[in-house]
Amino acid sequence: MQGVPDAFDHPADRARFRRLAGVEGIELYRAHIVRHAFEPHAHDGFGLGAIHSGVERFRYRGSDHLAGRGSLVLMNPEVLHTGRAESDGGWRYRMVYIAPALVEAISGQRGWWFAQPVGHDPATAQRLAALLDALWAAADDALAAQGLLLETLQLLQPWARANAGDDAPAGRSADRADARALALMHDRLADPLQLDELAAAAGFSPFHFQRRFKAQQGVTPHQMLMALRLARAKQLLAAGRAPAAVAAEVGLADQAHLTRRFARMYGVTPARYQRQLGL
Repeated sequence: MQGVPDAFDHPADRARFRRLAGVEGIELYRAHIVRHAFEPHAHDGFGLGAIHSGVERFRYRGSDHLAGRGSLVLMNPEVLHTGRAESDGGWRYRMVYIAPALVEAISGQRGWWFAQPVGHDPATAQRLAALLDALWAAADDALAAQGLLLETLQLLQPWARANAGDDAPAGRSADRADARALALMHDRLADPLQLDELAAAAGFSPFHFQRRFKAQQGVTPHQMLMALRLARAKQLLAAGRAPAAVAAEVGLADQAHLTRRFARMYGVTPARYQRQLGL
């Protein structure tokens, strides 16, 4: 896992993933990004992390946010977001992606939700960064990792809401029209869906639906579909599937298309991602 990911143009850009032994539903991530701009993408789990240095700008649920040193990153599952450097030297950060069911199992609480994706709390961010470093070092020790995960969630629990309410992600919100369109995207992930099909599912004319969807979700239907495809591709790659087969299963033209899209969204190529997971 030495060197720079294939997709990066700047020699300082690096990104690495790691799994925890014996703990399903967890991915660790650390990166230093200077020039790379992440396309809109989503994660199945909560994305919890801390900014080590520099400043990141990202778009989340239709608004721009800045996260600098000493900031917490608190992203809900399935919410599309981007990411790029706001400072000249880029930004360094640590993240853990945790499946919602695992958050519930570890914390003993239901309905975790974060109202804002950035929390400005240098002391908590420093403690979280230390816990994430300890998790990275304990990746092969399941018992130690599980204890550190409990500490991590206990640290962040004060920032979480008890119920999702109106801030639920796409597909869980009270907006039933968008939810129907999103369900169709999930059901026919590999199909060449048309705007009129999605609009019919939502109950609107095509262009009215597209305007409304962009206003509600912050992305076009096509951007959302691509993000869902790449999130599914990430699951399949993590399960050990060959990239060429994954590309076909999620509706991408070929392995090269998957490689380009995956690298833009996650900062590593599919092959490098699998190597980092030990596959």
